[in-house]
Amino acid sequence: MGAVTLFVADLDAMTAFYRDIITLQVLGAEGDTVTLGRAGVPIVILQHSPGLKHAARGSAGLFHTAIVFESQAALASALLSVAQRAPQTFTGSADHLVSQAFYLTDPEGNGIELYWDRDRSEWSWTHGQVEMATLYLDPNTFLQEHLGEEPADMAPARVGHVHLSVGDVATARDFYVQRLGFDATLSMGEQALFVSAGGYHHHMAMNVWNSRGAGPRMPALGLGQVDLALPDADSLGELGERLKHFGTQVADDGRTLTFSDPWNNTLKAQLVA
Repeated sequence: MGAVTLFVADLDAMTAFYRDIITLQVLGAEGDTVTLGRAGVPIVILQHSPGLKHAARGSAGLFHTAIVFESQAALASALLSVAQRAPQTFTGSADHLVSQAFYLTDPEGNGIELYWDRDRSEWSWTHGQVEMATLYLDPNTFLQEHLGEEPADMAPARVGHVHLSVGDVATARDFYVQRLGFDATLSMGEQALFVSAGGYHHHMAMNVWNSRGAGPRMPALGLGQVDLALPDADSLGELGERLKHFGTQVADDGRTLTFSDPWNNTLKAQLVA
């Protein structure tokens, strides 16, 4: 996964939040756009869009952007920042067997997950489905166990997965699995679908928990674009052919493919830098 672009109403406040609370670095600022990340890797791109309004309740769009940290110490450092500077943004935590995750909401209502992955050798798969759960995870215990293990303020992190709110799971499966070519890794009936490439537990997920029956999005604050990072030109070309085969409208400039899913969520596929 590449960076996630958010359309924001208050660029200064949102920049401060992702920089000072989530502990990302400002990698670039040009005009109405600020790029934040770690170790030179873009994670969140904030685009000032004061003319847009918040989407209506129940709309499709972003459920959360999930940022994965390379160590529990780095995750604990970011979690401590949230606890000290913006505890009201914290919404919960869970051990998902494959990962340990902490959830919060940014000042404009966008969901965020901060997490750490267990080693792949510890994941369990049954008939092609990854075993995941939602078990209790005490954030205070996590902090006590992992703070100070190593200098972690600017340890690498990246977008691990992006979770979307959609209108129905069957349409999401058709688009993300059949058309884009992701592998389905976990199906929760008509509630949610998790998909990935390369055997990861999930690079994207779609659920209807807050958005069942939602139609295509109108322009609004929140999710602007999801970037997909492809490993080579052959992969990019293959994706382009798949999309054209299924009649999906694609903007192709020779280096990137830009297209929309059935809910008007914009995706841009490009080669890994």
